[in-house]
Amino acid sequence: MSVKFRDEAEGKILAIDLSGKLTHDDYQQFLPAVERAIQQHGKVRMLIHMHDFHGWTMGALWEDIKFDWKHFSHIERLALVGEMAWERGMAAFCRPFTAAQIRYFDRGDADKADAWIHADLAVAHAAAAPKNEVAAVSGA
Repeated sequence: MSVKFRDEAEGKILAIDLSGKLTHDDYQQFLPAVERAIQQHGKVRMLIHMHDFHGWTMGALWEDIKFDWKHFSHIERLALVGEMAWERGMAAFCRPFTAAQIRYFDRGDADKADAWIHADLAVAHAAAAPKNEVAAVSGA
């Protein structure tokens, strides 16, 4: 499995590139960074790019279920970018496990996924800012 993780927009967007089959060890690599981002921002957005993705091992599936249960309301938007028909179905499959807005994009529309995941970011995160902090929102 290949997992590439990066954050964008000062950690408010978590971009993950997946290929192969996701394992328990893969989750252990990127989950701490996801947990830190959620702790820092309250809510985050996730942009998942799948290329030659073959799903999860049982250990990884269990990690995914635990993550979904723990962070049901911490993911604001989830963009899935893929190339297979079953990956499109993942958007519908994920809905009961998260309060996030979920959209699937074909690989050729990756730029649209990127635009959607970044859209209205300052406004959304100002509303989600912890009450003891002041969020700066630009008028632009």
